[in-house]
Amino acid sequence: MGRRGLSVTKQRHFFLVFILGSLTALGPFSIDMYLPGFPEIARSLHATTAEVTRSLSSFFIGLAVGQLCYGLLMDRFGRKKPLYIGLALYIAASISCAFAPSVEWLIVLRFVEALGSSAASVAAMAMVRDLFPVRDSAKVYASLIIVVAASPMLAPTVGGYLTATLGWPSVFVVLAAIAAAMGLAVVLGLPESHTPHPEFSLGLRPTAKNFLSVAKEPQFYTYAVGGMLAFSGLFAYVAGSPVVFMELFGVSGRVYSWIFAFLSIGFIAFSQLNGVLLRFFRSEQIVVAALAGQVIVAAVFLIGALNGWLGLAGTIALIFLFLIGIGLSNPNMSALSLAPFSRNAGTASALLGTLQWGLGSLASYAVSAFHGRSIVPMAAVIAASSGLGLVVMLVGRREITETAEPVGAMTVGH
Repeated sequence: MGRRGLSVTKQRHFFLVFILGSLTALGPFSIDMYLPGFPEIARSLHATTAEVTRSLSSFFIGLAVGQLCYGLLMDRFGRKKPLYIGLALYIAASISCAFAPSVEWLIVLRFVEALGSSAASVAAMAMVRDLFPVRDSAKVYASLIIVVAASPMLAPTVGGYLTATLGWPSVFVVLAAIAAAMGLAVVLGLPESHTPHPEFSLGLRPTAKNFLSVAKEPQFYTYAVGGMLAFSGLFAYVAGSPVVFMELFGVSGRVYSWIFAFLSIGFIAFSQLNGVLLRFFRSEQIVVAALAGQVIVAAVFLIGALNGWLGLAGTIALIFLFLIGIGLSNPNMSALSLAPFSRNAGTASALLGTLQWGLGSLASYAVSAFHGRSIVPMAAVIAASSGLGLVVMLVGRREITETAEPVGAMTVGH
C-alpha cells in the first residue's frame, strides 16, 4: 500500500509540473514558433525583416505589462480565474494575428497576444510557490525548464514546416489551438492553490505599496535585477538569430530551426544538472559561478565578432556555451528571488516577470535597431547584459543580511 501511495504521489507531482511547465512555455512557444517565418512574413506584409522583428519586441513589452496586472489579480481573486481570462484573450489575439493586414497590425496584435500569455507565466511561477515546499522550489523550477526547453527544440521546427506547407498564418492558428488545450488541462487537472483575499486592495496606493514592499527586499532586487539582466542576453540571441543565421550565413528556415533546437540542448542539460549540483552547493554559489562563466563566454563572443573571426560553427559553439550559463543560473535566480515571499508570491512573481520581459524587450529592440547583417549587435548586447548582471548581483549581495535559501546543500530529488 505504501509503495502504491508513493507512486500516486510521484504521478501527481509529474502531472502538476507538466501543466505548470506548459503554462510557462506558452510565451516562449509563441516566440520561437514564428521565427523561421520572418522572411515570409516580411514578404507577405511588404516589410523588412527588421520591422517584423519589432513584433517580437512588442510581444516582450506586452508580457512585461501583463505580468504586473495579473500578479495583482491573482493575489486578489485566486490563480485560476485570471488565468482563464488571459488564455481567452490569447486565443482571440492569436487568431487575429493570422489575418493581420500589415506589419503594424501584427506588432499591435502581438502585444495583445502577449497580454494574454502573461497570465499563464505568472500563474505558473506563483503556483510553484503555492504548491511546493520552499526548499524544493529551485528543483521544481529546473523541472519546469524541461517543458519550457521543448519550445526551442520543437517550436521552430513545427513553425518552419507549417510556414513552408500552409503559410505563416497557420502558425498563429496552431498557437490558438495549443492555448485552448492548455485551458482544458487547467480546468481538469490544476487545483486552485491560493485562497482569494477580498481585503487585498487593487487601488493605486495599496498596489504601489505592495509592489514597493517586494522591490525593497534586498534578496529580491539583487537576484531579480541581476538575474534578469543576465537572462536578457537570451532575448538578444532570439531576436538576432534569424538575421545572423538565415541572412548572414544563408541557412534555410528549416536548417535554422534545427540549429535553434540544437542550441537549446545546453540550456536543457545544464538546467537539469542544477539539481545534482544543489546536493553539494548552495544556490548562491551556483549563481556566482554561472554568471562569471557567462561573462567570460560573452566577452570572447564579442571580441571574435568585432574581429571577424567567427564563422557559422564558431558562432554556434559560443552561443551554446552562453546558454549553458543561462541554464545553470536562471532556476537559482528565480528561486532566490521568490524565496522570501509567501502571501504575496503572485505580486513578487509578477514583478520578477516584468523585469524579465521588460529587460528582454530592451535587449531585443537594441538588436533590431541595427539593420546590417552582422553578429556584432547580438554579441554586444549579450556581453553588456551579462556583465551588468554580474555587477548588480555582486554589489547587491552586500545588502543581504540573511539569505532565504530555496534549497539546502544536501537536498535530494523527488
